[in-house]
Amino acid sequence: MLNSVLVALDGSEISDRVIQTLDNLALSKDAKVILCHVFLTPESEMELPADRPQPESPTFSYFHVEKQLQSYQENLSFTSELELVTGEPAEEIIRLANIYKTDLIIIGSRGLMGVKRIVQGSVSSQVVEEANCSVLVVKPR
Repeated sequence: MLNSVLVALDGSEISDRVIQTLDNLALSKDAKVILCHVFLTPESEMELPADRPQPESPTFSYFHVEKQLQSYQENLSFTSELELVTGEPAEEIIRLANIYKTDLIIIGSRGLMGVKRIVQGSVSSQVVEEANCSVLVVKPR
């Protein structure tokens, strides 16, 4: 039985499927579940082009993600904790898994193929390769 699970959510459509997968697992009564989201390290404001619209405020994004994770928490049949961190996604997910000594990481896959996968990289592949525990990758339908 699983005692500690880290669930990595990125706010994409796959997040709902990841939560459904988590809900279907047989967890012990006192299992520790951590829902996490990794914000990419913001680029220096000096490097942003002045003539292009800038992405939404980091503060707004943080609160939006936090509210989304809290709504997932409310619908789970067990207690969970939230971890919102900044950094490189795969590295931060692995770091959190090590801190919490998790038995399992659950992560979604965007299903990138070919050039997109090479250019954008695959967080789930890196986590599978480098994590010290088992990793369950939830794929899009």
